[in-house]
Order: sequence, then C-alpha cells, then structure tokens
Amino acid sequence: MKYKKAITLSRAQLFRAGAVLVITTLLLVAAAATAQTYTVLYNFGTNIGDPLNPQLSDVIAQGRDGSLYSTTFSGGAHGLGTVFDITPAATLTVLYDFDGTLGELPNSGLTLATDGKFYGTTAAGGPSNAGTIFNTTPSGKVTVLYNFTGGSNGSFPSAPPIQGADGSFYGTTPYGGHKTCNGGGGCGTVYKLTRSGQFTTLHQFQSKEGAVPPGPVVEGTDGNLYGTTVGGGTYNAGVVFKLTTAGKYTVLHNFDPYSDGKDPVGPLVQGSDGNFYGTTVAGRDGQIRGVVFKITPAGSLTVLHRLNGTTDGDNPYSGLVQATDGNFYGTASAGGTFGSGTIFRLSPKRTFTVLHNFDNTTGAYPQITLMQHTNGLLYGETALGGTGTHCGSIPCGVFYSLNVGLGPFVTLLPYSGKVGNTIEFLGQGLTGATAVSFNGTGAPFKVVSDTLLTATVPGGATTGFVTVTTPDGTFTSNKKFRVKR
Repeated sequence: MKYKKAITLSRAQLFRAGAVLVITTLLLVAAAATAQTYTVLYNFGTNIGDPLNPQLSDVIAQGRDGSLYSTTFSGGAHGLGTVFDITPAATLTVLYDFDGTLGELPNSGLTLATDGKFYGTTAAGGPSNAGTIFNTTPSGKVTVLYNFTGGSNGSFPSAPPIQGADGSFYGTTPYGGHKTCNGGGGCGTVYKLTRSGQFTTLHQFQSKEGAVPPGPVVEGTDGNLYGTTVGGGTYNAGVVFKLTTAGKYTVLHNFDPYSDGKDPVGPLVQGSDGNFYGTTVAGRDGQIRGVVFKITPAGSLTVLHRLNGTTDGDNPYSGLVQATDGNFYGTASAGGTFGSGTIFRLSPKRTFTVLHNFDNTTGAYPQITLMQHTNGLLYGETALGGTGTHCGSIPCGVFYSLNVGLGPFVTLLPYSGKVGNTIEFLGQGLTGATAVSFNGTGAPFKVVSDTLLTATVPGGATTGFVTVTTPDGTFTSNKKFRVKR
C-alpha cells in the first residue's frame, strides 16, 4: 500500500508497501548541543513486544489522566501494531496488540473524544482488508466501529477521525472512492460517522480537484472542515480544500511545485489569527526542500519559509502546532547538522529557528506532528533511530519531549458550547481548584481528579479565554472558548 507519489529523501526513505518498511542509509553521529532541553523518554524496541517505528499520521493525544496515547503501525506481540500510552515520567504501557481480528497496521494515532475514549483507524484488516475505524478505552479495550470495503466508502485510512462540534466524527481515507487514480484504487474520501454508528461518505475525490488525502481534517471555527491532498489538482501537486459537514466541496488552493511546493502531507492547524498553517514536503525537481505556508479561510496562500534542505532541515512530513507562546513548532524528516532531521520554530514574524538536530542515536526521521501537553512541554516521536534492540534490521525510533520553557495551561473538550453545556478541562494541579471563569464570568465546576475537572458554561458567558484558579496559580486555556447562541 503506497501513496500515489514516492517522495525521495536525501538521508532516509520510508515507504509503505503493505506492512513492509524500507529504509535507506542513516548516519551514526554524535549529538549536537542545543539551547532547549531535548529528552528521549523512551527508546522503542527496548523490550520485546514494544511499539515500533511510529510514522505519519500517528497523532498523539493527551488523556484525561494526563498520559499520552497513540498507536504504531508495527511492533507489538504480533508485529501488526499497537495502542500504547506513556506518562510524562516516561513509563510506557502497551494497551493493545493488533492481531488482525480487530484490524491491523494502525498508523493513525488517536484523538480523544468527549466520552473519554480514543478514536483511531487501522490501515488494513476488517472483512475486506481495507481498514477499520475503532475506539479504545484508556485501559485498552478496543471496539471496531466501522469496516471499510474499498468501494465508495474508502479504504486504507492513515489518520484518526476528529470529533466535530456536532459530536460526530470526521475523517479521511487516501484510497477508495472514485477509481480515476491510483491504478483504479481510488482517489480517497472524506467520511462522517455519527455517535450512533451511522456512516456517510461526504466526498469522493477526483484527480483534478485533489487526490489522496493523507492526514486528518481540522474543523475550523466557522464549522467547516479543512484538509489537504498530496496529489491531484491543477499541477498534480496537491490541494488545500474546504468541506462543509453537509458535503459541499471547495478547492481553496492548487499547489504549484515551482512556487509554493508540493505534497502537503502533514495536517493543517488553525492559528489564533483564524488562518490555517501547514507544510509541503518538497517542490520542483528537488529545488524546493519543503515550505511552511499560511492560507486564509478564503484561500489566499502565503509561503512563510522555504527550507534549504541542509541546516534548516529537509522534507517536513509533519504538520505544525501553535504553542502557548504563539510560535509554530514543527519537524523536518531529514537534513540538519547530522542529516537525520530537525525540530524548528517559526514565529508569527516569520523568524525561523532550528531548535534541535536529530543525531540518529537519540532519534531520526521524525514524521509525527508535535503536540503540546498541558504541562507546557512539546512531545513527539521519530520513525527511526534510538537505542532499542528488539526491532530486527530497522532502527526502532524514540518518543521524546522538548522543553522550550513554556508554562502549564488547561485545554478544553470541546472548545465551543451553549450556556448550560458541560465542558471538560484537562490540566494538572487541578485538585483544590477554587474558581473557573469563562472570559470573566464565574462558572460552577467539579474537580474529578488532579488532571480533570468539568464546568458548566454559565449564563452571561462570552467568547474568550477560560481560566482555572488553583492553589498553585491560575491556568489559562490555550485557545478561546466560543459560546454558541
């Protein structure tokens, strides 16, 4: 199972063909000193049956208990992938080993829903061997919610569904749908799955309007879904698209490999300014080594930075995260001082800074979009590198943190609601909380644990940031909460 285009990297290559991972040369070199604190929390392959080689999309989700949850495409007791969690203190637990019964090859990662469960997909397995949608409890009880057939409903999903403001789940498949590309394998789909289990194909891609959506969609503050494809469009270089939850599709931008790059593999993120931000992997004939871009909801795209393929990094497969300092953080899968990839920061004023150079021994070839935990730290994974020994001939990868000096905050689930709705707060140090405020309006709340509380949207609340007052200080939400009327 391969994407329509194989993207060649200068130092490392990672292609999927079924469950086969093909890897080229990586340099073994010493670590570089950086101003930030980079920490390897876990070397995958340290123990037999470990998760191995996390690759895109592998979204990392913070759970109600403060631990981090995700999946890997390979590894586990049967070599068909895992669900795992890891605490910020670096204790890793395999929660579920896929064996084909409930799907296999889950490279989607997970998203947390309002029911406390995590939702993901498998790229294979199910009755048609076309993949599944599943959820899992924090203890690892996996339930299959839907089996793809490879027809109009899609196949081989590589990203987790997101939960929309309406409570339903929305996701993509890079194959299935219209048979006009991928040798008849289909151009991909966007789907909807309600909480009651009703499945709907919202859109089937056709080559001229975009094809092969690799990552998750993001729901904008306007209620529409936004995403990218790695193929199709005017120049066969991918597109940015908008899709209403009723299925109305609009191409916002056709990537031109001679000007703004091609192959936007990583997911979009909506910034605090309302615009969307993302990356492209490459450009024309290898002369563009990837870009960071901004696009307005109306479709006006600006290239913010062109990676130089060397010191900046090369081929950014991952998307971006906007941290609580307002800066965007991302990774490049190759390049940098040692050729094994970089972590970078881009300020709103377009100042680009490399924060870490991967050196293979402490990780290499990062594909996964960074996430910011409510403790302020950034977390991520590499597909290769590390010191794990139980990985066969392929380096296992690592799970890491990056401390850039940001303080704790709270995150909300969901970020919009009406007066009277119950909202979940994830954080730390919430025991002993004395007040919750929605943009200055006090709200009734209940402390569930040190990492979770719930609050009711109060009458008179207005759109804005939410705060929680505790004995250790006041924690502010990382995004504005929107009050629906």
